[in-house]
Amino acid sequence: MSRRKPSVVIIGAGPGGLASALMLAHAGIQVDVVERLPRVGGRCSAIEAEGYRFDVGPTFFLYPLVLERIFQLIGRNLREDIEMIRLDPQYHLIFGSGGDMRCTPKIEPMEAEIAKICEADAGSLKRYLSDNRTKLELFRPALESAFLNWKRLFKWDLMKLLPVLKPWKSLDSELKRYFSDPRVRLAFSFQSKYLGMSPFQCPSLFSILSFLEYEHGVHHPIGGCAAVSEMMETVARSMGVNFHLGEAVERILFEGKKAVGVKTREREIRGDALVINADFAQSMTKLVPNNLRTRWTDEKLEKKRYSCSTFMMYLGIEGLYDRVAHHTIYTSKTYEQNLRDIEFNHVLGEDPSIYVQNAGVTDSTLAPQGHSTLYVLAPVTHKHPNVDWSKELPAFREKVLKQLPKIGITDLEKRIRFEKIITPADWEQGYEVYKGATFNLAHNLKQMLHLRPRNRFEDLDSVYLVGGGTHPGSGLPVIYESARITSRILLNDFELDSTWLDEAKADPRAKLTIS
Repeated sequence: MSRRKPSVVIIGAGPGGLASALMLAHAGIQVDVVERLPRVGGRCSAIEAEGYRFDVGPTFFLYPLVLERIFQLIGRNLREDIEMIRLDPQYHLIFGSGGDMRCTPKIEPMEAEIAKICEADAGSLKRYLSDNRTKLELFRPALESAFLNWKRLFKWDLMKLLPVLKPWKSLDSELKRYFSDPRVRLAFSFQSKYLGMSPFQCPSLFSILSFLEYEHGVHHPIGGCAAVSEMMETVARSMGVNFHLGEAVERILFEGKKAVGVKTREREIRGDALVINADFAQSMTKLVPNNLRTRWTDEKLEKKRYSCSTFMMYLGIEGLYDRVAHHTIYTSKTYEQNLRDIEFNHVLGEDPSIYVQNAGVTDSTLAPQGHSTLYVLAPVTHKHPNVDWSKELPAFREKVLKQLPKIGITDLEKRIRFEKIITPADWEQGYEVYKGATFNLAHNLKQMLHLRPRNRFEDLDSVYLVGGGTHPGSGLPVIYESARITSRILLNDFELDSTWLDEAKADPRAKLTIS
């Protein structure tokens, strides 16, 4: 008699859920993906209106080798399925305290950009890159392995790595070994924003984030990062994955502590296991009865540290700012105070840092002819009683707009033809993000590795986690890797072969087209 085909239900069609669906379906599992929104991607989906198209969240596609490996594992070629352009310059940094850098992955031109700010720091670039190349190789096993209990730390031989990883130091402190000028350090530390953290609080081991940009590039998928999510859905459907879009999970079905399926308004979907890709804290507090959780109760979740949030403006405009880079970052003149206001004081500053994507200089598919899009992001506190967005929104919108001339965007308001704003309150209500903390649980040492919610969720049976709320953490490539880690665990628990998940060997030196 043939063995019954195992089945898995995935809550959430974000990047982690989509990657999991691909690998599990390839392993012969029947997969149902249940997504509350009418399209896939979650925070990596698109907003489309009046001919304009915007990425909701991520706009930097970093370290594509992780997703490339996953596609190799299922017999696909990522580069054939979606067109990506490697950007050069990667981004334009404009410092409120003076000066700017057009950051390029080419060594000598980048040394020249550093020398514009501080000539003495330029000679440290190669040493920084070399040291972080070593650090990434040492840290890679932790990023690619499950930490289901504290004993895994010893298998990883953590003690030998401590002198290299220096987890007790902040990212900014670590960079002082290479760069004396705070603006140069900022060029190699603002990437901590991918984790929703300040470089003055973020653990130093995350210096690998900026290294990844210079070593492997900052890429733009044609159609935006959301196009990657949509392509993954197409591939998954061709593999037999069922998608239930526009269906909110009302509750998880349990038999004791064992999850056996989900209930939506339309149906019940049963499965042998459940993978949660939805925002971790939000899904726990809304879908799992508090009495079934011991380590991650509502009370304990409330006390955890959470990342910052973002104030978003999606602007469809007439014309194109063709002298403004694809990615531009303006850092507040009082950058460190700006970050303290976000992380600790929970107030809105007078000189907010902003990030702007002007994708039209690279990708003409995102707007009608003669028009373009501007994606404007200001890091802000997650939802907090100090900030009432129903009252603060108009004034903060004006503050953000007043920053744009500093990066070369002038006479904007008369050119706006479409505008949408998302605040932390909207992230919480519209996208089901706990406290509107867009980068999930903070990545401080007490919330990493085995101290983060585990890929095989420890409080329940037959429940697995993927996404930014579990190990390894936030950021697209890391979320894709969480899906591979979790898929390996799940296949092992089903007593199915998982060795193929380690067979793909993506070329770490592979390059995509440079724009």
